[in-house]
Amino acid sequence: MHSRYVAAAFIAVFLAGSAARADPPRWRDGAVFTMTDDATANAVLTYSRAPDGTLIPAASILTGGSGSGGGESVLGSQGALALSTDGHFLFVVNAGSDEVSSFRVDGAHLELVSRVSSGGPLPVSVTEHDGLVYVLDAGGAGNISGLLVDDRGVLTPLPGSRRSLGSAGSGGAQVSFDPSGDVLAVTEKAGKAISLYAVGRHGLASGPIVVPSAGAVPFGFGFTRRDVLVVSEAGGGPSGTSAVSSYALDHGALEVVSPSIPNYQRAACWLVVTRDGRFAYVANTASGDLSSYRIDRHGALTVAAEVAGTLPGGKPLDLALASRDHFLFALDAGNHAIAAFARGEDGGLVALGNVATGLPASAVGLAAR
Repeated sequence: MHSRYVAAAFIAVFLAGSAARADPPRWRDGAVFTMTDDATANAVLTYSRAPDGTLIPAASILTGGSGSGGGESVLGSQGALALSTDGHFLFVVNAGSDEVSSFRVDGAHLELVSRVSSGGPLPVSVTEHDGLVYVLDAGGAGNISGLLVDDRGVLTPLPGSRRSLGSAGSGGAQVSFDPSGDVLAVTEKAGKAISLYAVGRHGLASGPIVVPSAGAVPFGFGFTRRDVLVVSEAGGGPSGTSAVSSYALDHGALEVVSPSIPNYQRAACWLVVTRDGRFAYVANTASGDLSSYRIDRHGALTVAAEVAGTLPGGKPLDLALASRDHFLFALDAGNHAIAAFARGEDGGLVALGNVATGLPASAVGLAAR
């Protein structure tokens, strides 16, 4: 990497279950991570991922900080955990102690290497590009702040990097770099806006330029390699139903391509885009299902399936793609589980069921490799 710039009882039970399996294999195929958001001692739960998508508990690693204790009901965000672009490090927000922790990643095994201030109250989302980390703090008026990460994964605050959001109390939901690392985007739920920041050569962001959202409650988002920004809208469709919009990013400006394409489900919040930029998947939290969208080469959206997958009795939160997008994982707050789906070449999903169970009610955030 360049230098450019849950309670103790739950943890004991988690580790006991892992130990009973006598040192599970560390599959080369990858791992899945979530966090407890425990108010006393936040921890990352790690899982080894088998070639068939099966997850086996590997460890519960304390972040050294404290969570909010409320999970999604407090954080209300996407990106509470984020892997570095090279996959060597994992970054985790500690919403209770206003900090960010960094871990060195070895398969499903983590080593805590640093913990620093997030630069504001209530960190909810984190992103990294080429050794530069930015954190979204949703407390107070809301802000973003920069951190530098070295080759060991150690974080250092970037002086002078704190920037305000588009408006006070705007309800920041996610921060993420564009593919080039030259632009930061932040969705603001209450402000019904997307804020853009230009990132300079020394990592300092300028802005924001505030762009009105095409629909209500912009939440999770992802970029395609063609600089198309795809954003979920929890209330952008008819009668407040789920919708997704797309925007073309050009020289730091956004232009609407497809405004508020509805899927007629409820509360579209979390969204992921495939590596090839052809599909987006969105978690409809209130209706307990997932929708899929096709993305054409110009960034225009069409609904592939209003209901592409279901979580019976579930409440899908964070989403993560893994294994070259062969698997889609969903954090299920209703069943305290992680559900898995296999992806077909046509973008269709085949349910594999709950591949991890027994998560704490406050579990939030999802990252996979």
